[in-house]
Amino acid sequence: MAMTEFRPVLDAGTILGESPVWSDRSQALFFVDISGRKLHRYDPVMGGHDVVLIDEDIGCVAPASDGAFVAGLRSGIWRLDSAGRKLQKLASNPENTQTSRFNDGRVDPRGRFLAGTIDEPKASAAACLYRLDGTTLSVLAKGLMTSNGLAFSPDGCTLYHSDTPRFVIYRYDYDVTTGEVENRRVFAELEPTVMDRGRPDGAAVDVDGCYWTALYEGARVRRYDPCGRIMADYPVPARYPTMVAFGGADRRTLFLTTANGEGGGVLYAADVGVRGLVPPEFASEDVPR
Repeated sequence: MAMTEFRPVLDAGTILGESPVWSDRSQALFFVDISGRKLHRYDPVMGGHDVVLIDEDIGCVAPASDGAFVAGLRSGIWRLDSAGRKLQKLASNPENTQTSRFNDGRVDPRGRFLAGTIDEPKASAAACLYRLDGTTLSVLAKGLMTSNGLAFSPDGCTLYHSDTPRFVIYRYDYDVTTGEVENRRVFAELEPTVMDRGRPDGAAVDVDGCYWTALYEGARVRRYDPCGRIMADYPVPARYPTMVAFGGADRRTLFLTTANGEGGGVLYAADVGVRGLVPPEFASEDVPR
């Protein structure tokens, strides 16, 4: 597989860039700046870049079937309108919002939204992974420090999920019909060293079922095969890569958000020799108005 180096495509000035997701409907990449409280839209063909200000921390975003968005914020999970403005709170954050906010999120093959939280003090492992059904949150995993790395296998029957500070990526059996998980096991575990504390952050899966993860504080993106074996590491000119997403008209471009510091705050991209999966849209019609 041929792959070019990651190149800067947009100096977004993000403090904590995260949650890139490609919209086939808009032919644009959307991503957030969590601490900067912004939703970004980037058009890679025309080079257009638009920003919407949010009045609280925004951890993740995903396109919805009605052309709008679903987003995980500090206060809870919200519907945003097509311009990215807050429209309707679907579910409150059931944790203490002084120390918890929603972090990584992903739409499942049936259009449900999965989103996890972060225990900001990292003191009590109080974060959880949730599934949103309409306006009801169900706990899928608890005892987490930072819920991250959500991605599905091509058939939707395997859910990947990482707990970043623990340097571990899990996989679960996922029931697409019910949205329930079972049989959690370790997919991959990283060994930190004094010189390398790269740990698994946001992720994506390609059409071959391989799992790509940004290694935060590791200045690289790693690709695993479906069995959890390391296939390759790709250097990034930023110390804090946060999340990858496939996009572009042929979904062969791998976009990468970064956190500020040492080449960060920039959106990067690389041309890859494999296509990414089409990201499902959030099922807006299942949400009570």
